[in-house]
Amino acid sequence: MHDTQHEPGALLYDPATDKVGEYQDRSGPYAMLRPVGGGREWQADPATLQPATAEQRLSAGVRAANRRARTDAPFMVGIGTPRPPAPEPDCAECDDLASKRDSARAAHDWSAETDANVLLRGHRRERHE
Repeated sequence: MHDTQHEPGALLYDPATDKVGEYQDRSGPYAMLRPVGGGREWQADPATLQPATAEQRLSAGVRAANRRARTDAPFMVGIGTPRPPAPEPDCAECDDLASKRDSARAAHDWSAETDANVLLRGHRRERHE
């Protein structure tokens, strides 16, 4: 199967990794797939990709939900990642960065969520401390 038939976001099974991924694009001779729910892309041989079955799609969705549940767990002092920074009241830039973070989280774009947190921490340090 040749991946020019695939639209971005199509769920495909990669037999080489035994994983289902969302088709992103081509990179040279490879198809680029990303784990369902977000994560690091991997290269796949477009000739071996298959449309994901209903069972494979369900399994990939459950794995993504489990990953989210682990990362969305309430913060515990001394365990896990630091608490996200809170916006200062009445600061438009803080509100904008917090909104970007919330949108990224809703889209399961963990990289963009982290970027927004870093920018918000820096802004708070520079403008509000």
